[in-house]
Amino acid sequence: MFQRALICTDFTDGIYRLAQFVPSLVAGGFKSLVFFHNVSVDGEWEIPRDSPELLEEPRQRLKTLLRDIPDGIDVTVEVQMGRASESILRLAKKHQADVIFLGSPTRTLLEEKLFGSTTAGLAEKTAIPIVILRPQLVSTYTTAELELRCAHLFRYLLVPYDGTQGGKNLIKNIHQQVESNPNSVLERVRLLWVIDENVRRALRGDNPMQQAEQELDQLQAELAALNLVVNTTIVQGSPLQEILKTAEIHDIGAIATCSGNAGGILKWSAPSLTREIMRGSWHPVLFFPS
Repeated sequence: MFQRALICTDFTDGIYRLAQFVPSLVAGGFKSLVFFHNVSVDGEWEIPRDSPELLEEPRQRLKTLLRDIPDGIDVTVEVQMGRASESILRLAKKHQADVIFLGSPTRTLLEEKLFGSTTAGLAEKTAIPIVILRPQLVSTYTTAELELRCAHLFRYLLVPYDGTQGGKNLIKNIHQQVESNPNSVLERVRLLWVIDENVRRALRGDNPMQQAEQELDQLQAELAALNLVVNTTIVQGSPLQEILKTAEIHDIGAIATCSGNAGGILKWSAPSLTREIMRGSWHPVLFFPS
């Protein structure tokens, strides 16, 4: 689906290991890869002019991991000092990244309020899709497992859909990504409609199952026109639980999700299924900002 990735690591998240698997990432559709490490600073402290080793050590660490780079593939290492979110936004623009990789641990809402979240901040400030990987998993994958994961990350997507504007935006984004990339590796999509058991029956409509079937049939035809294999699933239950269960059962590569509106989609004081997925899913999450 994507061709130019900005892959960010702080060396505690396991994401730096992706530098060892450039051929697998290329098999997953990428032609340009930027590996980025941010050297954190406190307050307004600036990089000392006589301490280039603060940047050179992590730069060499990343370069040492790079191997077997295929011909015609652009691979860059960037190391900067400053605020991580600002550096990421600046580099994404400089290298015209069409997706950003981040390692983000599972968090509770309280933990995010107390300690902040680079992922949450970026989701508010950029229109570039973000891939969220769990450090606990990336760090424990064997070489063979990570090699396969890199190559197959975007081949099979789970797409939660419930007829709302957020779901329609998500389908639109997937359309645009596939249509704009003739070498897209996306092969299969599973559309999942969860009829929320916590919503009062009177608010679900006269026949929510029939409504779901009709809309998913139409979407299935639209996505199949992009040469995708499209499966549909309709269940009743708790949306988050059913999404994670479906991802586990059907061997999903990543869960796709999208903000529901154009303003303030990550205001952490309000409930949101998208935020719950981003905070708690152990599966890779592909998030499309507004």
